[in-house]
Amino acid sequence: MKKYVPVLMLFFLITTCAKPIEKSDKLDIFVSVLPQKYFVERISGDKANVHVMVLPGHSPATYEPTPSQMKEISRAEIYFRIGVPFEEIWMKKLALLNPELEIVDTREGIALRPMDSFITLQQQMAHQRVDDQKEDHDYYNQKDPHIWLSPDLVKIQARTICKNLQFIDPGNSEYYSENLQNFLDELTALQHYFNEHLSQLEHKEFLVFHPSWGYLADEFGMVQIPIQIEGKSPAPRQLAEIIAYAKEENIRVIFVQKQFSTSSAQTIAHAIQGKVISIDPLAENYITNMRSIADIFMEVLDEK
Repeated sequence: MKKYVPVLMLFFLITTCAKPIEKSDKLDIFVSVLPQKYFVERISGDKANVHVMVLPGHSPATYEPTPSQMKEISRAEIYFRIGVPFEEIWMKKLALLNPELEIVDTREGIALRPMDSFITLQQQMAHQRVDDQKEDHDYYNQKDPHIWLSPDLVKIQARTICKNLQFIDPGNSEYYSENLQNFLDELTALQHYFNEHLSQLEHKEFLVFHPSWGYLADEFGMVQIPIQIEGKSPAPRQLAEIIAYAKEENIRVIFVQKQFSTSSAQTIAHAIQGKVISIDPLAENYITNMRSIADIFMEVLDEK
């Protein structure tokens, strides 16, 4: 019972001290990250108010909902979860605050890949099994949550979103179906855009600080090489190994994101006479952002 006391106290505070939220005729929906907000809005159109949990500039790994978000979610009908780390702690608490909340896992139907690591990359090149090494098995058992960065997997998520909106709001079922089809068509066009750009590349390996781009790399025949080791910045010996590998493979670009430190990436870039480029896996305008990333890949990956 003790573990529920903080949640109950917070529920008491937000329901007694805060100004009441007026209920609208639209569905109230929560999602975990900004790209999901875009997906749900494309399908729900003007039939829903969509709220995002992880606010801009914050990490989905460590995020803690604000009191105002907790109050808003107490009135929500649906939460579309996606598997980012903060959900593991907070979904149970949110369900306690709102027992009527329909929690939908958009990973349904998706085969999750393991998290990438420079260590696993080395072992794959040496034809070794990760299980044969005395490394952090908890890290290697983690599944990669970044399923929104593959357009093909977004199609699966979009269908799951549509199916559940139709279940909650059957009166607008046809409306949701039409919006789904329009969104799927745009995702297909995005896939063509990536294929056209990446087919021109000779080198499809790229360095990243945090391994966010594994599903995108899988879909389009690329290889991401993470700088993080087991979720942490590399030790000096590991940093030297990454630098040596980048020099050997003639890699001159390192991709980073604003939610993580860039110090290790800057050190490697200086050593290989390369450059650091920021790309955002959490941008809200998904189609525009992903097309921009395709442009960046084509522009910089073959630079020498």
